[in-house]
Amino acid sequence: MQTEEEHKRESRNRRHFSFRLNMFFFVTFVAFSILIVRLAILQFVEGPELSAREHDNRTRNVLIPPIRGNIYDREGFPVAYSTSTQSLYYTLEPGVKEEQARQMAELLAVEFQAFDPPDKVPATADEIFKLMDISGRLTYVYEPRRLRTGLSTKEIAYFSEHRDQFPGIEIIEESIRHYSTDTIAVQLVGYMKGFNSLYGEKNGLTKYQNIFKNNKMLPAPEQYLDKERVGYEGLELLYQDELRGKNGVKTYPVDSQSRITGPVELTVPEKGNNLYLTIDREVQMKTENGIMEHLAKIRSSSNRREYAPHAKTAYAVAMEVNTGKVVAMASMPDYDTNVWSDGMSQEQYDLLKYYEPNGTIREAYPYYEDPKVGRNHPSSLVPLGSTMKPLTVLLGLNEQLFTPSTTYQDRGYFSFGREGHETRVNNASNAANGSLNAARAISKSSNAFMSAMIGNNLYLNRKNGLDIWHQYMIDFGLGELTGSGLPNESKGVIEYYNEAKTGSAQSALIYASFGQQGRYTALQLAQYTAMLANRGHKMKPQFVEKITDAQGNTIQEFEPEVLSSVDIPDNYWSVVQSGMSNVSVQGFEGFEYDFIRKTGTSQQDVGNRRKLENAVFIAYAPAQNPVLAVAVVVPDGGYGGWGAAPIARKIFDAYDEEIGLTGTPKVKQAQSTEETPEQ
Repeated sequence: MQTEEEHKRESRNRRHFSFRLNMFFFVTFVAFSILIVRLAILQFVEGPELSAREHDNRTRNVLIPPIRGNIYDREGFPVAYSTSTQSLYYTLEPGVKEEQARQMAELLAVEFQAFDPPDKVPATADEIFKLMDISGRLTYVYEPRRLRTGLSTKEIAYFSEHRDQFPGIEIIEESIRHYSTDTIAVQLVGYMKGFNSLYGEKNGLTKYQNIFKNNKMLPAPEQYLDKERVGYEGLELLYQDELRGKNGVKTYPVDSQSRITGPVELTVPEKGNNLYLTIDREVQMKTENGIMEHLAKIRSSSNRREYAPHAKTAYAVAMEVNTGKVVAMASMPDYDTNVWSDGMSQEQYDLLKYYEPNGTIREAYPYYEDPKVGRNHPSSLVPLGSTMKPLTVLLGLNEQLFTPSTTYQDRGYFSFGREGHETRVNNASNAANGSLNAARAISKSSNAFMSAMIGNNLYLNRKNGLDIWHQYMIDFGLGELTGSGLPNESKGVIEYYNEAKTGSAQSALIYASFGQQGRYTALQLAQYTAMLANRGHKMKPQFVEKITDAQGNTIQEFEPEVLSSVDIPDNYWSVVQSGMSNVSVQGFEGFEYDFIRKTGTSQQDVGNRRKLENAVFIAYAPAQNPVLAVAVVVPDGGYGGWGAAPIARKIFDAYDEEIGLTGTPKVKQAQSTEETPEQ
């Protein structure tokens, strides 16, 4: 008979056993529930993804580079274009032994030699065998190996007909980029480099670094190939996404050792879209030739006013006033962009560093064999000189510092500063122009008027005169990006704030008033000139008329875009136009249109040469209903009226001949007259 203590112990044991048994069943139930839920997730949620992974493990994709779209001028002339070439590739088939591959290499060497011209060194069997890469050291087992490119039609026919004799051999179409040998706006168009050279940390471009980070997550047709060539600089970079197209894809079934086990599935590449530029080939070529001819002329001229022995570079932009379309953009000297595809020596590359930058939108330097000599010459960013004066007068009138009829007695100079320590600002040649109103001050290019009536008055009569000046500069596109979107565009170099720190706000405003306190690009200067012509509308510079697909269907057209406008009374614009219309200038003899212009001869300290002079010129035509604005900059070019203006005349003539300042090209007018029968 159990004692009471034994009975209690037995009862406790039964309770503990029941609890443990219940816990066992509960844990078992939970485990089975989790397992069932997990199986359901695998079946219905993760099943498709795992199935795709299984498929990926049994297939390999080989990407075929896309065919890049073409770039044409506004009339459809090919500026940059892709041509197809046929290449012979070898893909390693299952079970191929080294001896078999060597035998094929020997056969191919014989066939290649039969098709090669007599003067070409034939590829040897050993060289071909190395390209076949049987061991897979250079390429994956499933990747095709290129054995020969640029196949002739006879070679294509032969290898197509005898494919059974060369197992694994196939002909693949590839794309090669070409540029017009006419060198049409080469710095604007840009060129191409390998994708693998542009996503590194040191030399990478942000665009391609971002693509590289996400590349493997993109669909196969959109993935970038490591050795693919992509846009670098200019429009090739700006419109990379539109021009590129999509990859072709070859999908191979493979086994666990990546050996091909079945037929290939092919998705053909998609060609990229085409760009039609606002650039006109004929206007561009005449601009480029005109620049080089004029540079040669002024370097050897016997005319003292024209002679500019150090003028080695020039920059010009022609922009339609009411559309913002850039019809010519020349950074000279230029070069043949095809060298980037053909290969070059280190010496050639060192030289191209001077010609490759687009000097119309950023800083570029002339080439000198001795870099020490080069440091004594200006870059493409120069002070505007007297071409600033139309804007200076607009500011003075709009800020009511004087009226259109206010006169100033110009003695040939203006002095400012403490008595006994005055600083004198002189006119060119110390010319004393007598009584001047605002319009006559522009036509006579009076530094004294600008200094006294605008620079000094702004300092004396406004607490924040320098900020007011700066805002007008920004409003007219000087000191900020033009909005063109071109890569590596410069805002220019603002110098008046620094002068205010090292000198005074007074000196900064006075020097700025006649164009000596900021260095800007030729594109900024053209945009500013167009604003003078259309009376205050800042147009976005445009380089592309439309984008079409590979079949020629228009998928995007570009309309004129006004970035901003300034509100200045019409009579003030008329004062400026009146003054500019009477500026003396060379090179426009016999020009049949009234045109508005301003010359500039900006002074600059560079290296050991003191006060060199840069030739600057702006103009628009016709005077009534302006169509075209032109800006020309010739660093070290001397007087603007002699060193730069004649280039602008060539540009106006070219535009009139090819497009028409009145809407009808002169070339077509002449042809129409010749075709009209005599009565």
